[in-house]
Amino acid sequence: MTTDIASLLAPDGDFYVFAYGSLIWRPGFDHAARHPALLRGFHRRFCLWSHRYRGTPERPGLVLGLDRGGACRGVVFRVPGRAAAETLAYLDARELPDGGEVVYRRRLLPLMLLDDGRRVPAIAYVANRTCRLYCGKQPTEVLARAIDTGHGQMGSNRDYLFNTLDHLGEMGVRDRGLEAIATLVGR
Repeated sequence: MTTDIASLLAPDGDFYVFAYGSLIWRPGFDHAARHPALLRGFHRRFCLWSHRYRGTPERPGLVLGLDRGGACRGVVFRVPGRAAAETLAYLDARELPDGGEVVYRRRLLPLMLLDDGRRVPAIAYVANRTCRLYCGKQPTEVLARAIDTGHGQMGSNRDYLFNTLDHLGEMGVRDRGLEAIATLVGR
């Protein structure tokens, strides 16, 4: 995927990346700053079946995606513009693996930094609703059952859920949907 890096930079010349799940606690790239942020028009949801990272084809797990509607509090990482191409290559390899099912679409979305009120454009990986692994809104019991038993290349689905909840909690963010799943899964 060829991208004009300059078109992804904010007016300040830096590159911003929005994290709403595992990127919060495991970004995997160098960054100059981390800000609490609000993205409107999308919400965090377990809406993508995982046959590799958090499950297997025989016992699928689930991963988070940004799905349409609502709002999502998360983290924005500020990356100096000179490191934008390298960071984007890493993120695309992580979120858009070559030869794998395209479960996310990379988007440049406007969001607000909650610590200083600035609005910046940030890269976000949004759930691909046309992907066969997109499961949309499922009953909490279905999600909890899959998460409780899912385990893939990146570890257990339970760990993914609880790491996300713990790090959101450290930021003062409550996600009632994830909390309802966690109640059924149990620590």
